[in-house]
Amino acid sequence: MRHEQGMTLTPPPLRRGWTTGSCATAAAKAAWMVLQGHEPPASVWITLPSGREVAFSLCQFTGTPDAPCAAVIKDAGDDPDITHGAMIRCTVRALAAGAGIVFRAGAGVGTITRPGLPLPPGEPAINPTPRAMIRTALTQANNGVPPDAEVTISIDNGQELAQRTLNARLGIVGGLSILGTTGIVMPFSCSAWIESIHRGVDVARAEKLPHILGATGNVSEKAGQALYALPDMALIEMGDFAGGLLKYLRHHPVPRLSLAGGIAKMTKLGQGCLDLHSSRSQADMPALARLAAQHGAPDGLPGLIEASPTVAEAFLLARAHTFPLGNLIAHKAWDVAHQTLSPAPVALDVLVFDRAAELVGRATGPLPL
Repeated sequence: MRHEQGMTLTPPPLRRGWTTGSCATAAAKAAWMVLQGHEPPASVWITLPSGREVAFSLCQFTGTPDAPCAAVIKDAGDDPDITHGAMIRCTVRALAAGAGIVFRAGAGVGTITRPGLPLPPGEPAINPTPRAMIRTALTQANNGVPPDAEVTISIDNGQELAQRTLNARLGIVGGLSILGTTGIVMPFSCSAWIESIHRGVDVARAEKLPHILGATGNVSEKAGQALYALPDMALIEMGDFAGGLLKYLRHHPVPRLSLAGGIAKMTKLGQGCLDLHSSRSQADMPALARLAAQHGAPDGLPGLIEASPTVAEAFLLARAHTFPLGNLIAHKAWDVAHQTLSPAPVALDVLVFDRAAELVGRATGPLPL
């Protein structure tokens, strides 16, 4: 909220956007209409999983009379989605009676190569909900009768965009995934990231990995991987979404979990924050000072910690006093993570790294009394 010349100006609400699944559905319906002899439509209506109907504009038609291709430009609203503005294309062609609807991965759409995902290896990375939406849309465009059709989805520059996602780690090669469970992108929900966290756990479970590592960032991930000699498949890039990982593991456990992160984010986790983003949670410096005081901090240090503008500076002060603040932070983070995982039988440890990737805190159990 901004104040200007004595007036309070309320910022406009954030715009919602559309998933790649919704865009692909609209393109598929338009292409099928062209295949049936209709003029290329300027827009089409599709049905979201909720039953709501929404209209999409078509931006381009290519292909041949037997295999028309329609395209939709993705609008992710105000969400910082890497596929915002991407061209989602769908080519359809008729198949022999009884074939049903068959999905293919075109250029820029990935193929699944590992078990554990919602679809088996060898399938195009077009998730179940978008597939169901496309089946509904084609049935609507085919006078209520499910058609026999091949549906090929492609995304311009999808292979390059996929390098900025976790697809390779999940075993999805060649491009992006066609995602969406509601058809709608909620601004800053980061649903695609949380979905990747869940799928990473699923892949690890399918591969029967005994130990996975969830890290808040690149430095802690590399340091934790080196410490335990873990394969890339065991790495879960949880980022700020500690809750997204821990709550999923509560219902889909693995034998062992290591959590690795920087000093500030692990402090926030230890203070009960499960979303570690700086805009959504802040470290409580007085609480950190009290923790230090309760566990034998030298005289004067708790006051210095409370007055510190950042956790990083408080940690440097503690280090100068040879006080193991990092271990206290790790134990408090362990307590919160363990409570969130409970009652799942997951062996848990917490690693705290500084910016130089030095291990400055570690916990394998609750804070000693």
